Amino acid sequence: MTSPLSGNRSNLIENAVVRDEASRKSKLLDKAFAMAFKGLVYAQIWEDPVADMAAMEITPDSRIITIASGGCNALSYLTADPAGITVVDLNTAHIALNNLKHAAVRHLSHVEVRRFIAEADRAENVALYREKLAPHLDEATRRYWEGRDLVGRRRIGAFTRGVYRHGLLGGFIGAAHVIAKLHKVNPAEILDAASMEEQRRIFDERFAPVFERRFVRWLTKHPASLFGLGIPPAQYDALAGGQSMADVLRGRLEKLACHFPVNDNYFAWQAFSRGYGKGTEAPLPPYLQEANLPLVRDRLDRLDLRHANFTHVLAAADDASYDRYVLLDAQDWMTDAQLTELWTEITRTAKPGARVLFRTAAEPSLLPGRVPDAILDRWDYRVEQSQTATLADRSSIYGGVHLYVFKG
Repeated sequence: MTSPLSGNRSNLIENAVVRDEASRKSKLLDKAFAMAFKGLVYAQIWEDPVADMAAMEITPDSRIITIASGGCNALSYLTADPAGITVVDLNTAHIALNNLKHAAVRHLSHVEVRRFIAEADRAENVALYREKLAPHLDEATRRYWEGRDLVGRRRIGAFTRGVYRHGLLGGFIGAAHVIAKLHKVNPAEILDAASMEEQRRIFDERFAPVFERRFVRWLTKHPASLFGLGIPPAQYDALAGGQSMADVLRGRLEKLACHFPVNDNYFAWQAFSRGYGKGTEAPLPPYLQEANLPLVRDRLDRLDLRHANFTHVLAAADDASYDRYVLLDAQDWMTDAQLTELWTEITRTAKPGARVLFRTAAEPSLLPGRVPDAILDRWDYRVEQSQTATLADRSSIYGGVHLYVFKG
């Protein structure tokens, strides 16, 4: 969920978020979000890689460019055996996290990977980092993880306390748990449901009423309340879509809680228990599954991680050099001019048949009327496949998942 907008290396995020045309109040909100977004935001990416891979139809010839975020999806795409993946992010913390996960996949056994990345809450993880990972990391990545957070703790210590409880999103989920418990709701109880019917009953009886509480409805009226979801002020109105934000969030949580079996949805475990399940049968992202780890390790050199701006990476690329593009929800941040710049470069660098996959906070695609017809006419919007991908996305955060295919 990192924007591909322009900016120099020192203030990439602020240049991406702060709107020049906005009011003074809106600019202050934008700057507050940019400050929050400079640290770790997502310890785990919140776009479903299984839905992505089905929509992208990855082949051995596929050359993918994607936004990194927490790094899980790029690693998981390796299970589909693409030729290469360029992984781009503006956020220094996300780059350090991606580098750390890559080192863990390359140098640790499956048992150690599970302990370090999946459980991520064991005291011995610091020693594992020091002995088996740090020697293989670049200086900037070591400096990040061995540096100190705002309360003076070394950042690598997050892997001894549950790293998925950290970062902007981890804090948001933690705050949501506090609010739920103040209303006598234990979010983790839904994970014990024996059937989807029971999941539905628990949601309707326990969770849904919380969104009718006056405090919750008041709190969610403020754009800053959603910073923890990685939603900048510019995206707030698109997400609301004219509805009460409490009603929108209830609808998204209802999909997460009721539309997929919790025993096969690691996003539900992250939301309701603040981490992956500990049992051997607990659901995990594809790259962390034991059968897939050797494949991911063997293909790790196909990843090219860059701390850079997505549009600029494309601008430096050759014509017809990519055939799969994953934009996450970054376009929700963008002005019409920035969208046009991005899609100009996508169109130039796309091979015939290339696929672009992205998400939006609201349900419709945001491109019509904002990107010139001369560009969009070269792309085929796949309505049915987009709807299928939206329904299949187990993270349930987004209003729409959208697929465009290049006509050539």
